[in-house]
Amino acid sequence: MRQVTRKTPLQAIDPRLAPDRSNRWAKGAWIFRDSTLHGLEILLDEAFRIPGTGIRFGLDGIIGLVPGLGDVLAGLLSLIIPLAAWFRGVPYVTLARMAVNLGIGVLVGSIPLLGDAFDIAWKANRRNYLLLQRHLGEPHRHTWRDWAFLGLMAVAMGVVFAIPVLLVVWLIAWIVRH
Repeated sequence: MRQVTRKTPLQAIDPRLAPDRSNRWAKGAWIFRDSTLHGLEILLDEAFRIPGTGIRFGLDGIIGLVPGLGDVLAGLLSLIIPLAAWFRGVPYVTLARMAVNLGIGVLVGSIPLLGDAFDIAWKANRRNYLLLQRHLGEPHRHTWRDWAFLGLMAVAMGVVFAIPVLLVVWLIAWIVRH
């Protein structure tokens, strides 16, 4: 009896692991290669330097200057690295950390001018690319920093969502007393 092996998502997109290029995933596999992801990270976060300083920025910072649409487009481009990480089998804690990095960059980056300066300093794509490389070098190794970062973000989100609720409760109590 002949044994049939199934391809993992990684084998379906990585041409080195899937020599059969007839499937639809192999055609787009070049975008998930390390060299392409590193080039994307540089293009989005570090392609240009302000002369006379060590400050580097990329298309993410430039596109972000366009009100409204710029941050959305930059965020969509930034999704490529976490998507590649998911296809390559990065654990969910790392993917969650990548999502938080990206979310912080897009959310704070949407503030006019000040957010763009933050976005240039935050470099979410660089952070996510380094997380991907760390996982590929040492699979299934998560430090206490990963969990602490996610815990801190969960607490921060809880506070952000609790503030409006507390304000409404306070306002209702104030109205009832007066």
